[in-house]
Amino acid sequence: MNQRFAHGLVIGKFYPPHAGHHHLIDTAAGRCATVTVVVAASSVESIPLAGRTAWLREAHPQPNVVIAPVVDDVDIDYDDPEIWTAHVAVFRHALAMAHGSVPEIDAVFSSEPYGSELARRFGAVHVDVDPARERHPISGTEVRDDPVAAWHRLRPAVRAFLARRVVVVGAESSGTTTLARALAAAFAARGGAWAATRWVPEYGRTYCEEKLAVARRTAKKNGEPEPWLDDLPWDSAEFTLIAERQLAWEDAAARVGSPLLVCDTDALATSVWHERYLGAGSPEVIRMHERARHDLWIHTSVEGVPFEQDGWRDGELIRGHMDRRIRRTLRERRLPHVIVTGSPDERLARAVQEVDALLAKGWGFTRPLTAEA
Repeated sequence: MNQRFAHGLVIGKFYPPHAGHHHLIDTAAGRCATVTVVVAASSVESIPLAGRTAWLREAHPQPNVVIAPVVDDVDIDYDDPEIWTAHVAVFRHALAMAHGSVPEIDAVFSSEPYGSELARRFGAVHVDVDPARERHPISGTEVRDDPVAAWHRLRPAVRAFLARRVVVVGAESSGTTTLARALAAAFAARGGAWAATRWVPEYGRTYCEEKLAVARRTAKKNGEPEPWLDDLPWDSAEFTLIAERQLAWEDAAARVGSPLLVCDTDALATSVWHERYLGAGSPEVIRMHERARHDLWIHTSVEGVPFEQDGWRDGELIRGHMDRRIRRTLRERRLPHVIVTGSPDERLARAVQEVDALLAKGWGFTRPLTAEA
């Protein structure tokens, strides 16, 4: 029978957290009245400590699991007693911050060779969990080296952070939705981790449809003429709401999708439409653009695409203006972007080429402190 403990300890970088980490924490939680998970991140690492902490709290909501973040910039040398003492001091500080004082530790749960020494320094039993990593053959190094291969071993929040986000933007009737849909389908057809590739539709279109439907019901009830989209008043708060909902749709899709997420518009494009309807930009929508992370913009040029009026669009003259405005915005903000022209097949081929080039750059994790550093 597995021994029970009052207070267990798990320590790791979780750079990023993966299935092996979650198995380790769940095992400790199942055998301890309380388990503290110390997230020990160094300042040289490129995933923020706050993000890792939030991910672990989401993945482990058990009431007996306490997540304790701390910055640990001490060098790594498992043969140096003074360095060991410095690390343990950092871990004790994290425990004190989480509990008000340093609790007595009965067991240290780990899957690492240094686990027994760590347990000895806490005067605790060492519980070696899946030391050969047979149940979850994965490590943080492997995830950082090839996130795509490890994708099925990552939780939704980590996937949302790592997914490469590509935005398709363009004026009305320039093929943005057609390209976004086709681009996602092209990558999904590759199978494996890519099979879950998704595209996020334009929330602004949904909002307009709902807004117009309400206005028409009201007009009918009052015996007034049926309004059209151009008849509707707009205010800045509506564009902020559209940008917020668009990003929420995007984040939800990224959590369950592949390493690539295709977005049909974003807050930057919404800010351009704010300018179109209200005569000036929206600082709030721009702030939303700046805090969101996107990796590549694909601008669908109006060149060679006949204008099609579907009852919603402004008109061809406005389309040309918006095309130029979007292009200038991307250029002025120095955002990584490509302009696609030609037939739908030519546009898709160019978009796939650019996304492949983006993915080929990798994820660029900084190297953590290691014993070999």
